[in-house]
Parts: sequence; structure tokens; C-alpha cells
Amino acid sequence: MSGRLCVGCHLSTAGGYAHMGRTAVGLDATTFSFFTRNPRGGNAKALDPDDVAELRATMRAHDFGRLVAHAPYTLNLCSATPATVEFARRAMAEDLARMESLPGNYYNFHPGSHVKQGADRGIELICEGLNQVLEPGQATVVLLETMAGKGSEVGRTFEELAHIIDGVQHDELLGVCLDTCHVSDGGYDVAADLDGVLAEFDRVIGLDRLRALHLNDSKNPVGSRKDRHEKLGQGHLGWDCFGAIVRHPFLRTLPMILETPNELDGYAAEIAQLRMLAGEDVQPAAESAPSSVGGTAQACAKKGDA
Repeated sequence: MSGRLCVGCHLSTAGGYAHMGRTAVGLDATTFSFFTRNPRGGNAKALDPDDVAELRATMRAHDFGRLVAHAPYTLNLCSATPATVEFARRAMAEDLARMESLPGNYYNFHPGSHVKQGADRGIELICEGLNQVLEPGQATVVLLETMAGKGSEVGRTFEELAHIIDGVQHDELLGVCLDTCHVSDGGYDVAADLDGVLAEFDRVIGLDRLRALHLNDSKNPVGSRKDRHEKLGQGHLGWDCFGAIVRHPFLRTLPMILETPNELDGYAAEIAQLRMLAGEDVQPAAESAPSSVGGTAQACAKKGDA
């Protein structure tokens, strides 16, 4: 794509894939994320090939970067309940098959919660699940999301993510999505020492594994392990942190997804501010307003407490 930031927000699939593309264009976004099925689980809706084709045409016409699809929250590869693990493996396999209709994009998921089994057992189960569902030659790279460390979440530390990657046979199909709220809440001070955190990531995992970003401010200070998203600039990270991210020579090349507690107009304003901080031209408000594409507040999933 062009030198512009690849930035967007989480959108609802309720109106279909083509509608998400039109909504993104109206927000001056060049990527977006969406749930592959109901975020609380269940079966996925059948895809409409014409709907998907229209989205792909929109992406080409407006120079989109990679999309970052999101697995449902109920997907837990390391649950202590066998039926839950089986659902997670089946749902992930189905989702990855469906993602082949949008080749070359990302599928992001929360590694899971070990539910008192211990992190080592949790990592073992996650690796088993990924080894079962990843197919050589698939067009989708699966992203492990950095987690805040709430409860028994796996993936708070870079070391835990590295252990997962090391245990997966086709690790060329794995990357990492760094969530700014999560890593801060997990103890990595991205606001005060972004370069230091990236150096640690590179040492433990390798910066080449970092494929996407979730840009979220945090309602809580570093190390809180709370996982409460805040609007950009209104939390403990602040605009200086996000300005440093969008101007960073490596990070600015990655897809950036907003999951802040916003309606569409709020996302449009945050996208515009990020583009200004990156030194880009910004569309006039009248052109980028959500109403220009028929968007409503309900068109964006509420992920502020994701």
C-alpha cells in the first residue's frame, strides 16, 4: 500500500463485508477488524461470495492494508474443559477456512486462560490446538495477542508468547498483535519506554513476528493487569505515546486497529488525529463523517472492555 498509515477500527459484520469496507472508507480508514462469528461463540454465518468480492474491490480501490480479523472471545484453546477446547479448535479451523476468501490477511486471537492448570499446561494445550488447525500453505497468518494478565490469561509476557511459537510446527504461520493497553497493564511501560519495550520484544520473540497493533489507551496504570480500554489520549498512555508509535519507522508500517470505547464519529476523530501526528494530510470532516456511508453507532462492536 501507499506510505499512509494503515489504521482503522473494529467494525460490525451486521451489514455484511462490503458494508464494512464502505464504512471504513468513510472513516478514512485503510484497514479494520471484525469478529469472524458472534464474539460470544456459536456458528458462523455463511459467506456471500458477491459480498466478499465487493469488499475486496473496495480494498484494492482505496489502497487498504491487511485486515485483522478477530476470533470470538469464547475461543479458549487451553480451557480445563475438554468440550471448550474442542469448540475452540473446530471454530478456529472453520474461521481459517473462511479467511481464505480474503487471502493474505490476519486472524487474531487471545491465547486463552489456563483456568488453574498452570501456564505451562496452558501453553502445551495452545500449541496442540494450533498444530491441529494450521495448514501449510494457508494464506492467513494467525496472530497471538499480547494479554494484560487478568486472571489466568496466557500471553502476558513475551516469554509465554515465545514458548507458544516455539511449540508450533508451522511457526511461519504465526505472528503477534501487540495491544498497547494490554502490554501496559501487563507491566511493559510503552508510554515511558517504547524503544525499551520493543528491544525486549525483539530479544525474546523477534521483531519480525510483530505484524499488527491494537491501539488502545488504558484506564489503569502500568502493571495493573486490569484490561480496561480507554479512548486515545484520555488514559494512562496519552497522546505522546501514540504519536511516538505512528512516527516509529517500523511500527508505522503495521496495521493499527482501534478498540477504544467509541462510536463511529469517535473513531473517525481518533483516526484523523493519528494521521496528523504521523504528518499526513487528513480528509475534511464532512468527507470522513460516518453519515456519508450510512454508518450508525451500532455499526461498531463495543470492545472497550475487551
